Amino acid sequence: QVQLAESGGGLVQPGGSLRLSCAASGSILNINKMAWFRQAPGKERELVATITSGGRTNYADSVKGRFTISRDNAKNTLYLQMNSLKPEDTAVYYCKADVLSADNLYYVYWGQGTQVTVSS
Repeated sequence: QVQLAESGGGLVQPGGSLRLSCAASGSILNINKMAWFRQAPGKERELVATITSGGRTNYADSVKGRFTISRDNAKNTLYLQMNSLKPEDTAVYYCKADVLSADNLYYVYWGQGTQVTVSS
């Protein structure tokens, strides 16, 4: 079994910064693609950014130039540095990971989510 634990959310003023972390633990042989999603009240969950095991990144247009996704493969940890935050960034942020398990199959795991609120 694999667990993803997010941390780093909170309340921040517009223009401020936050850094989210997502630590994976459990029966992990390898982690392929990792990603951050977010879901605002009354809206569907949307993709924020992705990163491959080799470090290739991709971002939603709404966060390009403000957010940076990164990972530490040795620690099985995913990060999201969020700068110049806007009220419309308010949402629950979820991490997602494609994990290779002992049966040599990839499984998709989600974290429990961490709340980010941008407000003055």
